[in-house]
Amino acid sequence: CFSPQAFDQTVVKDNSLAVGYFQRGFVHLQLEMYEEALSDYHMAFRHLRQNPFIDYKQLGLRHVLCAWEVLYSTAAVQCHLQQWQEAKATLEKAVVWRPERRTAILELALERVQDRLFLEPMQVPLGELFRPRKKEVEQLDSKDFLGKPKVISSIIPNDEYIGFEPLRPQ
Repeated sequence: CFSPQAFDQTVVKDNSLAVGYFQRGFVHLQLEMYEEALSDYHMAFRHLRQNPFIDYKQLGLRHVLCAWEVLYSTAAVQCHLQQWQEAKATLEKAVVWRPERRTAILELALERVQDRLFLEPMQVPLGELFRPRKKEVEQLDSKDFLGKPKVISSIIPNDEYIGFEPLRPQ
């Protein structure tokens, strides 16, 4: 069982991670924390930044988060909050984000909302976890970009100046 706190840590580390908000929204919905879920889904959609999808494979999560899925899940929460008109409007917006000729799931969802039936939210497939590539994990070792400190001394006898300044004439 996932906890919202685990996803809290994720979105604190990267507050532009749309999939983090998406997953936390699902957990909040399962815990019947509907206002929090609605907020998370809104944040997930906002962090998609007008993109129809974000492919997280480069980061180590084999999942593509689609804008229409976020909107569909937002409508699912709105149904639980008895916001039927808002849910309908959200699903109509999702149709715009769904690839052409593949709107059957959204048409079915619109019918369910018309009949005031709840929707099951979308989620990242169970068992899918962030798994960065081995090459990227190996590069996490600390690197010394500045090198070792060096003591520089003056060639002028009895020179007690400490600090940085331009070269002085001999």
